[in-house]
Amino acid sequence: MRLFGKAEKKNGWLAIGLTADGVQAAAIERRTDGLPKVLLAASYPGKADEAGASLARLGKDLQANRYQCTTLLGAGGYQLLMVEAPNVPEAEMKTALGWRVKDMIDFPLEQATIDMALLPPANGSNQARQAFAVAARNSVLMPHQQLFADSKIALTAIDIGEMAQRNISALLEPEGRGLALLAFDADGGLLTVSYQSELYLARRIDITLNQLLDPDHERLHQLYDRITLELQRSLDHFERQFSFVTVAKLVLSPVGEGDLCTYLTSNLYLPVEQLDLTQVLDLSAAPELQEPAQQAGFLRTLGAALRERASA
Repeated sequence: MRLFGKAEKKNGWLAIGLTADGVQAAAIERRTDGLPKVLLAASYPGKADEAGASLARLGKDLQANRYQCTTLLGAGGYQLLMVEAPNVPEAEMKTALGWRVKDMIDFPLEQATIDMALLPPANGSNQARQAFAVAARNSVLMPHQQLFADSKIALTAIDIGEMAQRNISALLEPEGRGLALLAFDADGGLLTVSYQSELYLARRIDITLNQLLDPDHERLHQLYDRITLELQRSLDHFERQFSFVTVAKLVLSPVGEGDLCTYLTSNLYLPVEQLDLTQVLDLSAAPELQEPAQQAGFLRTLGAALRERASA
């Protein structure tokens, strides 16, 4: 099973996300003559210890056996690391990357599942090729897989939030330029930068969506200051590391009723826009996603449903 990345498409993807307050699912059809169409977006509210029952109901209601199914690991279930790609044949790359990250992960290599995503070599640059390595504890993966197996949902792949968010970002990219996307959920903030549909930067921000719903104006603006500083540092570092990529703008997933978008517009050198998925997805069959807050809640599940056919 692929841990993340791109995989062969047969009958389309059904992405299933386990959230703090239930289970959600999305399926998307990619079309050559229009925007990708969201075929379904469904939520099954429930407590964490009721996930098995919710999954079984979801699998039956949505006929999950008609799809290739993928799910998302929680942010604490893996480590994502950018490293210099070893100079070995591609068939040996995953093993070599495992040894390269052995001392960078906080658990033994033999207890991990490793996967990778190679960044394209920079044109005309002598810079070493970079790669993302993801290491997940087997003790996290195995119960996750078993939960789906017990619910009679066969998983083809397991995704991570950074790659799912990259899939959304790739749809928003201006031609020839990179795009930064910032979203918040119960696990915290996630900043990604994509360029030519590849993930180039992923940074976690230790501020949750619930914190950004705080009605206290002073506490909220302290959080805005922290977010702004983290964005400035991350984007400056990105520009130094990948000088051949020009980031066109920052797109912010909707965050409550606050004015974070206005605040970032006033304090960043990049243009800042609020995310509107109607620009890049056909939502006509998904009335659940008409409101910006609903789109934000489904963001990474929709991203996971956008998995593409692997390149040769």
